[in-house]
Amino acid sequence: MTDTRTASVSPLTTVEREAAIAHFAAKLRFETDASDVAAALAAGERLVLVDTRNHASWHQGHAAGAIHMPRLEVADRAPAEIPLDTPVVVYCWSPGCNGADKAALEFAKLGYEVRLMIGGFEYWAREGYDVESDAGPVIRGVDALVGPVALDDCGC
Repeated sequence: MTDTRTASVSPLTTVEREAAIAHFAAKLRFETDASDVAAALAAGERLVLVDTRNHASWHQGHAAGAIHMPRLEVADRAPAEIPLDTPVVVYCWSPGCNGADKAALEFAKLGYEVRLMIGGFEYWAREGYDVESDAGPVIRGVDALVGPVALDDCGC
């Protein structure tokens, strides 16, 4: 293990700097998080939040305001249900699930502007954003491990 207190840190070369800028710009272009999605929806931004999980998962609970389109149905349903000029944000269960990545790929193949909500439904719920189930609203507080409990802004 390197002792970071004494290790020499070299600045990035021009090529490394440009690669880092391109990498993080691309991530921010194609990924978003629950906080940014909730803020965009609250501000009335035009987007469709799509839950790409299966039917049982949807009925168990989902982000309030999301539409349900399991990833295996995207290619067939999206063109009929979501205008092509509408930005789409997809989510699945959690950071450990790549179902939303697969759905995002299907939306991209169809020509949609699509972003992945990192953290998925897990972080939407854990950060205290509105959740609904078949039984109605699901009341949850903010999980102190993922967001500030007493602040409106995490400072990210």
